[in-house]
Amino acid sequence: MANDTLTGAARTDAEISGLDALEIAGREKEVSRGARLWASTWPKLAALVIAIGLWQVVVWSGWKPPYSLPGPVTVAEELARQAGGRQLWDGLVTTLQRAALGYVFSVAVGLLVGLAVARSTVLRAAIGSMITALQTMPSIAWFPLAILLFELSEKAIFFVVVLGAAPSIANGVISGVDYVPPLLVRAGRNLGARGLNLYRYVIAPAALPAIVAGLKQGWAFSWRSLMAGELLVVGISQTSLGAQLTYSRELSDAPWLLSTMIVILVVGLVVDAAFGAADRAIRRRWGVLDQAGQ
Repeated sequence: MANDTLTGAARTDAEISGLDALEIAGREKEVSRGARLWASTWPKLAALVIAIGLWQVVVWSGWKPPYSLPGPVTVAEELARQAGGRQLWDGLVTTLQRAALGYVFSVAVGLLVGLAVARSTVLRAAIGSMITALQTMPSIAWFPLAILLFELSEKAIFFVVVLGAAPSIANGVISGVDYVPPLLVRAGRNLGARGLNLYRYVIAPAALPAIVAGLKQGWAFSWRSLMAGELLVVGISQTSLGAQLTYSRELSDAPWLLSTMIVILVVGLVVDAAFGAADRAIRRRWGVLDQAGQ
């Protein structure tokens, strides 16, 4: 009986020690996550500090007068003032609504065209090179035609945003499908995958990294096209970010202009971070992400 008691006590101590070890390992994991977060954050903070420092040095050099190139403090104060009012937020909402509508439509068009061209020899021969040619067209070159067709309206901006983004997304889909291993496709067919099921369960997952890259590039093109459109077609709205850039330039209000540019840059950074998180999730699922370095 005594031996059983001692054995039970030893087992209990071992279990407690095991639980303690798990708790310590969990704490170490949390610390490592914090370290990884800091490792990915401090370079961005350092780059921001260097950029602001260089900006301030240029201002101190007297290269341009303060009313033309204000310093970081002046612009930060203007940005805080704008953030306290409705004008900036109304403009941001208007611009983001346009961006979302144009981008969603561009994704639908780009995915459909890309899949059709990637799997059809006839379509690839007919319009494959045309998609790349459309992608290389500067967005600003489409605006004379857009204004001619739709006048100064929301449709003109939408037209240019879609033409700027859809070809990039389509090219991403085509590249992704092209690099799907033929052996994988044959294996899917042998297992009974045909038609849409082949795309859903075999081709789309295998091409997903390239498709995400195309979606990211498409967003960049759509965002640039939208900003160009709002700068040119300024009469249809007084609240968009592009319109605020135009008004601040016409009023020679440099702090307002630079603060609006900072907002546009921040939106781009936030969207880029979202695409980066999606890319890391895909690579982690595929087992190609270095866990120690992320």
